[in-house]
Amino acid sequence: MRTKNSATAPSSIAVTDGKAMRVAPAGATVGGTVQAALGVAAFSLTFPATAWGLESFGPWSLVAVRSLLAALIAGVCLLALRVPLPARRHWAGLAVVAAGVVLGFPLLTTLALQTSTTAHAAVVVGLLPLTTALFSALRVGTRPSRTFWTAALAGAAAVVAFTVQQSGGALTTADLYLFAALLVCAAGYTEGGRLARVMPGWQVIGWTLVLCLPLTAPVAAVALSYEPVHLAWHGVTGLLWVAAGSQFLGMVVWYRGMAAIGIPKASQLQLAQPLFTLVWSVLLLGEHLTVAAPLTAAAVLVCIAVTQRARG
Repeated sequence: MRTKNSATAPSSIAVTDGKAMRVAPAGATVGGTVQAALGVAAFSLTFPATAWGLESFGPWSLVAVRSLLAALIAGVCLLALRVPLPARRHWAGLAVVAAGVVLGFPLLTTLALQTSTTAHAAVVVGLLPLTTALFSALRVGTRPSRTFWTAALAGAAAVVAFTVQQSGGALTTADLYLFAALLVCAAGYTEGGRLARVMPGWQVIGWTLVLCLPLTAPVAAVALSYEPVHLAWHGVTGLLWVAAGSQFLGMVVWYRGMAAIGIPKASQLQLAQPLFTLVWSVLLLGEHLTVAAPLTAAAVLVCIAVTQRARG
């Protein structure tokens, strides 16, 4: 049986029951895990940075300008390295990535954060690993083990219980935005992870951002003309982070990590993201954090350890 190999590292050949199987080297697996973890660290700051950005910009302006700035960074990198246009067969996949992680998720979560706290919005990230694994099973054909699914469900349940308890369990319009964001982002992650197996991960997000320029540039111009702008240190810092850190650099290492260790296992690292986000919410936004946080953190870390050891 042959399995697809990561596009970022060579593989070795192992023989099991008389059949040849490609196996990623241990170094590639460790490196992929580190890169995926760096992506999670970058993403954990997205909600607090968005909350800061909303202090200076309207929701449509913030989303459009962040995508525009990230596209400029990506475009400079692509031009400097003279990267050719992606093959036509990849354009549909890039469109899915654009709809999910460049446009859909940032817009929906920014609209939600106008009335929701970052702690409450973290429920999206708590459910995202499980949803991404489901999309991966449908789109890529991955079949994780029963142990993997049990640990993933347990981790997602722990995160959901914690974040819902933090918000008082009330469902609002913001929740509709958050659950919609969950679906489109999972689709974008899955398609991006699939593309990162056949082209470098930074080119996946880079070309996606550049291809969105005909939409994001005019939207940014219109939004800035209609929504008030009050430049402040918090607002500008939040905008720069969500553009350079979350939208580009974080996605680069995230897609490389998914290509190296697989979409399901990489997605489970995100179980820790809501807890990191809650810590940043306390440190940067002054939100209140209950004593339930360390207990949830311990449960989630155990689930992550199980999913990383479980074989699909």
